[in-house]
Amino acid sequence: MRFHHMARRIFLAPALGLALAVAITACSSSGSSSSSSAASKPAVAASSSAAGGGSAATEAAIKTNWDAFFSSSTPTGQRAKYLQNGEAFSAAIKAFAASPLASAVTSKVDSVTVNSPTKATVKYDLSAAGTTVASGATGSAVLENGTWKVGDDVFCGLLKQGAALLNITVPAACNSAS
Repeated sequence: MRFHHMARRIFLAPALGLALAVAITACSSSGSSSSSSAASKPAVAASSSAAGGGSAATEAAIKTNWDAFFSSSTPTGQRAKYLQNGEAFSAAIKAFAASPLASAVTSKVDSVTVNSPTKATVKYDLSAAGTTVASGATGSAVLENGTWKVGDDVFCGLLKQGAALLNITVPAACNSAS
């Protein structure tokens, strides 16, 4: 039985990776993002970021919160802090994080472009179980209540593409994701 479980996992990891890569590509034109390696408290926005540019502090806050959202070391109960409209997605975040395949997903931010005081474009790589499944993917970050967060459209894209593989239900909140 153990062999069958491992064989299934080895087969599903690339399939999940492909689904996540497709989701990221599909979602790359809009959304919001934040990154934070401090799992307990999201990095807050820098006070100045003009359209088309941004301070190093703003870019660092976005990267930090983005990384925290995708990190398996961030407690599941705290991930909503790093996602736009995160409270509406609490159950989906828990279901996503509970999947062994989803827990093997990591993200590395390559660059951040601040487009306005409240929106940014994030270029990143996504890996599943140590294998890069999306290189140079593009997503969005938004400033919500003073904190840069991963766009709900990015998370919804992942859920929609991986729902069957992960055996999860896409929440109704994805219907209004920006």
